[in-house]
Parts: sequence; structure tokens; C-alpha cells
Amino acid sequence: MTMPTIDPNVLLRRMFDAAIAAAQPARTLARYLPAPPRGRTIVIGAGKASAAMAAALEAAWRGPLQGLVVTRYGYAVPCSRIEIVEAAHPVPDDAGLSASRRMLELVSGLSEDDLVICLISGGGSSLLPLPLAGITLDDKQQVNRALLKSGATISEMNCVRRHLSAIKGGRLAAACHPAQVLNLLISDVPGDDPIDVASGPTVPDPTTCADALAIVRRYAIDLPGHVLAALRSGAAETLKPGDPRLPRIRTEWIATPRLALQAAAQVGRDAGYAVHVLGDAIEGEAREVGKVLGGIALAASRQGQPFAAPCVLLSGGETTVTVRGSGRGGRNVEFLLSLALALRSEAGVHAIAGDTDGVDGQEEIAGAVIGPDTLERAWRAGLNPQDALAANDGHGFFEALGDAVVTGPTLTNVNDFRAIVLTRASGANT
Repeated sequence: MTMPTIDPNVLLRRMFDAAIAAAQPARTLARYLPAPPRGRTIVIGAGKASAAMAAALEAAWRGPLQGLVVTRYGYAVPCSRIEIVEAAHPVPDDAGLSASRRMLELVSGLSEDDLVICLISGGGSSLLPLPLAGITLDDKQQVNRALLKSGATISEMNCVRRHLSAIKGGRLAAACHPAQVLNLLISDVPGDDPIDVASGPTVPDPTTCADALAIVRRYAIDLPGHVLAALRSGAAETLKPGDPRLPRIRTEWIATPRLALQAAAQVGRDAGYAVHVLGDAIEGEAREVGKVLGGIALAASRQGQPFAAPCVLLSGGETTVTVRGSGRGGRNVEFLLSLALALRSEAGVHAIAGDTDGVDGQEEIAGAVIGPDTLERAWRAGLNPQDALAANDGHGFFEALGDAVVTGPTLTNVNDFRAIVLTRASGANT
């Protein structure tokens, strides 16, 4: 087999960029649009990609429309007919609270002849923070911070969030009744379940208050007494499948992690590598996933099993981080620190991990890259990778090495992207 000649770091970044490009709303959204309705067309939405989705919709729509979407600060895209509001993520703020109220008002009083197009992407849970009656924004902020540090999966976090919300868990869809609702979604969740994208504001919710309480107990999350009371009483229950208050709902996925990985895989094949997609829905503690994928990469490098080098190992999904230290981190850099330690400077192995929205954790840093020299360079610079991992300080570690990956706002969000490149078997030079 001819050995690939492309620089592995160049290939890693090209694959990451291809994954992001494949999930751009401007490339995918128009094909899912229906003909204009007899009545009004109202556009609503939330998420890191919602403004880019709104711009793509405006460019393709041939009838009148109006609307409101809320996106993360710095992620706005100019629109002429759809109002774009920016708010805080991942901890919500007053701007998101106000936008949530206005969105409910915008869809009130519609008729069967009207159409609501809902543009939802990852990040919408924090951007639509309107709480149930008796629960405050401060309560929601406290809950969100606790969930982010708990190690709960994204599905578990969203179960709790939507049961404390006046707009999620199908409640926004109910406000649209009896209009038609078209959901156009960009998936940032393992398994592409619409209830977990922005905590499902416009789809029914099969989970219950009892499920949310079980998650709170499982992760020892300290909730204010009145918040617990809302869950225990059932007053926080969401709308279930078959609820007569829900309108006619059609849901379409315009971008998913699987499609992004397919685009990256083609880049790897074009560069001469065998490409293996390990999965688009890998979950678990980031450092544990790093150990597992490190073990697979070592076996491939040293034994040619289960894959033979040269090859690329791709994966997606959303890992979690149980925060124990006081460093600056995110799940992708946490994964990479663990992976580097597991690989033990294995020759010919390079990797990248990044969030496709450009933000890993709460930093404007998408992720980082590692190579066979990462640990040696760290030690020479006075950095201890084990200490950095214990402190959840992945961003501090990779910034100090100059290995952080910064994309800026990508205007999409199809979850985490991970690629490991094995340029040759480790015995090739022995």
C-alpha cells in the first residue's frame, strides 16, 4: 500500500473543517421547505446555528414571513425579515428570558392556515430559559451550573431542564396550536432524538417529572426547595405524545453528526487513508473515552488490530466531564489529555478533538491537537499533563503548547468531532 504523504496535522484540520462545512444550514436547509401556506408564516428558533438557519431560510423562502430567533452572543447573522436576538450560553441570562417570552407571544392566536417554521440547534436549552411559574431565572442559572459540573449526560441534563421550563418539553408547540409546525433541526445530541435538541420546545416529551427527580438524586444535585416541590407535585409535567394541545408537527433533520463524519471520512480517503467511523453517538466521561480510544489506537499501531495503519479513526457524540478541579477545560481537551497519556508518545499517532460549534466548554476555543511529541514538549515546558487532567485544565495545557484549535463561531453545531490518524505501524522503523 502506498504511504500517504500529507502532513497529519494538515489532514486533521481539513477533516474537522469538512465536518463543519457539511453541517452549514446554507447547504442543506432549502430542500426541506414546503410551499408557502394560505395563511401567515412565522419563524421561531433557538440555538448556536439558529441565526445562520434563519439567513438560509430567508434566502430560499418565496413568500412573506416574519419571526424571531435567539442565538449565542457573537453568532448573529444579518437577516431582513427575521429578528435575531443574542443571549448567553451555557448559563442563561435576561436577554434569553425576554426572547422566550416574546417568542410565545409571537405564535399566539394563529389559525389552521398558518405555518410555524421552528429552527432549532444545540445551545437552545440555555437560550430559551423561561422558567415555570414560581421558579426564577436565578434558580435556572443555579440548576444549569450544577448540571454542567455533575457529569450527567446531555439527555439527562435536558430532562431536568425541560421539566423546569415554561417553553420546552412541547410547550412552545402547544402555543402554536392549531397552526402547522415544521421543525428544522441540527442535531448536537447522540442518537438524534428531537426531544434533546434544545430540550425539545416543539416536540412532545415522553419523559416524566419522576425521571427528572431520579436524575437529580443520581448526581446529588442540590435544588432549591420550591424547585423540588414543582417536580414532586407533578406541576412541572411536560406535554406527552398524543396530547390534544399539540398541533400538526413535522420534524426534519437538516444536519447530523453522521453526515459530518461522512464528509470528514471522504477527506481522509482522498488523502490515501483507510477510514473507520467508530460511531457518531459515543458518550461517557471524556477521560474514560480517551483511554478507550487510546487503547484501540495502540493496538492498531502495534498489532494491526482491529485496524491496520495507515488509517484514520473517526468518532462523534458528546462526552461528559465531572468537574473536580479549578482549571479551564472542556470535554474535547479533557479527552485529548487523557488520550495523550494513554498513547504514551506512540510514534505516528496524531489526533484532533473539537466541538463543531467552535466552543469547547465555556471557552472560545474549539479544541486542540496532539501528536507523538505532545508529552515531551509539555515536560520540557514545565507542564505536567497528569496534573492538568486532574485540574480539568485542558485549555490551559494546550494553549501553553500552542496546540489549541480556534475556529471562531462556526454557525453550526453537530456535536463533538474526534479524529485519530495513524501514519504507520509503530514497528515500521524498527
